[in-house]
Amino acid sequence: MRSLLDLPVSLERHSPVPLSAQLTGWLRQAMLAGTLAPGERLPSSRGLAGQLGVSRTVITEAYQQLYAEGWLEGRHGSGTFVADLEEARPGALPDRVPRPVAAPAPAPGSAPPAPGLGRGRSGGTGPGSAPRAAIDLRPGKPWVRDYDVAAWKRAWRRAADLPPGDAPDPYGLPRLRELLAGHLRRTRAVAVGPENIMVTRGTGNGLDLCALALLGPGTRAGVEDPGYHVARTVFAARGAEVVPCPVDEDGVVSDGLPGDLRLLYTTPAHQYPLGGRLPIPRRERLLAWARRTGAMIVEDDYDAEFRYDVAPLPALYGLDPSRVVLLGTLSKTLAPDVGVGWLVGPPELVGRIAELRRAVADRTSGPVQEAVATLIERGDLDRHLRRMRLEYARRRAAVVEILGPVCRLRGDTAGLHVLAELPPGTIGRVVERAAERGVLLDQPERHRHRPGAPFGLVIGYGSASLPDVRRACRVVADLITRPT
Repeated sequence: MRSLLDLPVSLERHSPVPLSAQLTGWLRQAMLAGTLAPGERLPSSRGLAGQLGVSRTVITEAYQQLYAEGWLEGRHGSGTFVADLEEARPGALPDRVPRPVAAPAPAPGSAPPAPGLGRGRSGGTGPGSAPRAAIDLRPGKPWVRDYDVAAWKRAWRRAADLPPGDAPDPYGLPRLRELLAGHLRRTRAVAVGPENIMVTRGTGNGLDLCALALLGPGTRAGVEDPGYHVARTVFAARGAEVVPCPVDEDGVVSDGLPGDLRLLYTTPAHQYPLGGRLPIPRRERLLAWARRTGAMIVEDDYDAEFRYDVAPLPALYGLDPSRVVLLGTLSKTLAPDVGVGWLVGPPELVGRIAELRRAVADRTSGPVQEAVATLIERGDLDRHLRRMRLEYARRRAAVVEILGPVCRLRGDTAGLHVLAELPPGTIGRVVERAAERGVLLDQPERHRHRPGAPFGLVIGYGSASLPDVRRACRVVADLITRPT
């Protein structure tokens, strides 16, 4: 590997421009000019810091920024490389660089994630071209092709070393509940103990357990509209009358909520599917409504770990643990196939749910819980989460760069999807034409309980590779700007 000192790197220590920004600009120009070629490996942050006589932080910040913009890629355990994308080659570059994306620092010594191969790389995207495979931009799906294989195997070997249990604990494994309490303190600033936690099989299972304990024939349950259809299905299956509750661009509208709801389901960290983040004053009003009416709020924290350019907002549960049940899952953080989540609530309610759970023989797999506990205990889950924050930040930046100039985007500060607002008469045409060109899109209307005004397109960037996200967004932008 050649040294970057063989190239004319020049950092001016007395310049008002920070050293990391100077290095970022130099590396970007070197890739523009082809001086640094696609696939070329860059020095480690420690090595380059020593060569240039600067702190390692300067190098790390420059690499992070270029990684978030899509210029660099990581190969797990191998280092940092110039991205082998058409956008990184001379003559095929965007007119402007994507706007900077703030991302958490990686663990010391860790490499950025390896993006891997996309679900389907399409061929040409012009009229008449035949895509080889569809690019799926529908929401709700994470990227599952970048994970630490050694950590995954180690976790399952640990689980296999333990004998099978004969009396499943309805609360979940005590060790995992202790570890989840620490995980929630680190990631969501929620101060809880294991007595507040039940290990579930995921959000759907958590919703059903809440419905089992709180709902039944003659009760009413509120669900955001548009909102998560599984919540409507589960509550109706337990005999409750489902009441659609309106949302705006910030989230559920607390003013005017019915006073006879036994339970309200909400997604305040990143409203599904419109993308709003419920502000603190609105959260306080919602909790005041719950205290006044005696309703319980079920808070679905499904992708709250992922946020960009914004500070985290406190969980509803942290603001009033007596009126909120917090649901979380590893579905977006790790993979849907893991089948582990958590339910956090007042100890007396968690105990009541545990008794009902035992009565219906509902449980979470013991070996799976053991494997997840090992991933958390060794820090592997935290490292994976940091890598995926960087990976999703790159894809989000691509969506904003390409679609931002042609339509208004909502919800781009958090989660794994955005809402692209479009005039009502164009939405169906764009979805249909995009499918013809190999891009699968979603509409908020599919998530409605009752008919209403259309909003636009829900663009999910979790499960497609970065090159595919770029290709698909160009198709969508072209369809938006060319109405015929």
